[in-house]
Amino acid sequence: MTLLGSAQPLNTVYDAALVDLDGVVYIGPRAVPAAPEAIDKARAAGMRVAFVTNNASRTPAAIAERLTAMDIHAAPGDVVTSAEAAARMVAQRFPAGSPVLVVGDTGLRVAVRRQGMRPVSVAAERPVAVIQGYSPRIGYDLICEGTLAVAQGALFITSNSDATAPMERGMLPANGSFSRVIASATGQEPLVAGKPMQPLHEEGVIRTGAAHPLVVGDRLDTDIEGACARGAASMLVLSGVTAPADLITAPAHCRPSYLAWDLSGMNLAHPEIHMDAAGVHCGGWTAAVHGGRLQLTGGGDRLDALRALCAAAWNAPAAPVAGGAADAARAETASFGSALAQLGW
Repeated sequence: MTLLGSAQPLNTVYDAALVDLDGVVYIGPRAVPAAPEAIDKARAAGMRVAFVTNNASRTPAAIAERLTAMDIHAAPGDVVTSAEAAARMVAQRFPAGSPVLVVGDTGLRVAVRRQGMRPVSVAAERPVAVIQGYSPRIGYDLICEGTLAVAQGALFITSNSDATAPMERGMLPANGSFSRVIASATGQEPLVAGKPMQPLHEEGVIRTGAAHPLVVGDRLDTDIEGACARGAASMLVLSGVTAPADLITAPAHCRPSYLAWDLSGMNLAHPEIHMDAAGVHCGGWTAAVHGGRLQLTGGGDRLDALRALCAAAWNAPAAPVAGGAADAARAETASFGSALAQLGW
């Protein structure tokens, strides 16, 4: 597998973009600099844009208001949250009006109510399900209520399984980390509504009516893995959590179709990658594996160099490494470290 090329801007190839928020559109309280203009250009070209987020704490209206304050035009209907996907999962399984214990914030409670279910906060209500979503105000008492309800047989659903989220201060714990408390206490693994699982992806497709969506995200293990699982094209942006080293070592089920610095990549053509006996060529760069090490020659755009390195690494046969996992990790890092250092990474 290798990255795809496109002679046409992606906004003319795909009819909709399912765009992640954290690390793609904004980081903390600020927009990623390229995002507002990139979204406007994509829409002007006829591409539908939906903001698809694993964050279940805010309502679509609140997220749209936040985006608008960042000069990104958004209506509540443009926002698709994991809270909505999780609430739909419950509504498909239980009668309308059933009690659902919400371990989360306003966005999750509103989504449950919109699906015709009754949000509750205590296990004594005998809820049919417990839905857990991220909340900066989540407390021990509510987690205990969720634990009791799951132990009593309630279906356990988590809005998403992201362990961390990029914030202004750095990488902070996200819902995937918090949901492990109930899972560990009860021995019950939750169903997951958010990326990389299917419910949120399907919610985005339904909302946009997309026939050929492009999934855009910054995380290999949620955005890109989810796209791969659905057979959808994806674009990985380097404005969020994924570093070049992560990309080079990505397993087959987490490899993007396209690579871009940021959302502006939606509005660009993408270079073709060519392979021959000399190696992998992209732009002015050539990458090849010799003696188990990635080597890079040439010059030009650094992103083209990274594209070539990824293609060379992804298509190279795996070399056996003696020893344990630590030895394998050291060997893998050594195999591409000098090439990335050559590019300033």
